[in-house]
Amino acid sequence: MAGLTLASPSAERGVYSPWRETWRRYSRHKLAVVSAVLLLVLILAVVFGPFIWRVKINDIDIVAGLQGPSLTHPFGTDDLGQDILARMIYGGRISLAVGLAAMLVSVFIGTLIGALAGMSRGALGHGLMWLTDLFLSLPALPLLLMLIYLFRDALKAMFGPEGGIFILIVLVIGGLRWMPVARLVRAQFLSIREKEFVEAARALGASPVRQVVKHILPNALGPVIIAGTIDVAAAIIAESTLSFLGLGFPPDTPTWGRLLFDAKDFLDIGPHWALFPGGAIFIAVVAINFIGDGLRDALDARRVI
Repeated sequence: MAGLTLASPSAERGVYSPWRETWRRYSRHKLAVVSAVLLLVLILAVVFGPFIWRVKINDIDIVAGLQGPSLTHPFGTDDLGQDILARMIYGGRISLAVGLAAMLVSVFIGTLIGALAGMSRGALGHGLMWLTDLFLSLPALPLLLMLIYLFRDALKAMFGPEGGIFILIVLVIGGLRWMPVARLVRAQFLSIREKEFVEAARALGASPVRQVVKHILPNALGPVIIAGTIDVAAAIIAESTLSFLGLGFPPDTPTWGRLLFDAKDFLDIGPHWALFPGGAIFIAVVAINFIGDGLRDALDARRVI
């Protein structure tokens, strides 16, 4: 018919692109978009901040001790006159790196155990879920403190004060956060493995490993990604808790939690010392949680948005 134009297949694919649809769903969650921008700004600040703000983290100026925010020291100084902004930039890289690394550990362990339990039809699956429930029943913070106390000296001797503590904190936090991921992955596997496309692949002779890698796991990644974002926030809080209790990084390594620990005795005369690192932890954790909410809305195909 005259005047009738047909859209090309490529144009249709562009309009109905899964990535575009995911972004459309995510962008409807305004708090998630704002949180993503805030987290990006925070990451850029701790990565590129040292190239802009060149104050040394260990420069001591006793005369300037506990000064409030000023042009010379935008976030003020601590009791030794050290610049809090420089120490926050340095410590932010460690705190965020701990959160990301611990998340990767927990997601890897949880995905592996959940996949094995989901594909197993016998005692292995029940045993792995029994192990998961056992770990879930353990008190996390006392166990975390005990493991840090038992192994920190040995790892410090092997990898140095900072490297040893970083490895220990990442492994311990990640090793105690995999259980929710494992249960999510198992539930997804139990559902997806009975779908028609998996049955067709099985009928065509696909091995269990190929079924998992090519068909089941890609369709189960949505809940894993959401759980991973929540694990980042939980790991940052756990590292800050350990540092605040004096069991984290050494005193000369100014993570956000360590800054709070050092500031706790000066809250009445230097509240800015605790306000800025505490605010950074708050912004990072809340932003990551809202990003997780946005990803849940974007990746859940059952939601109509």
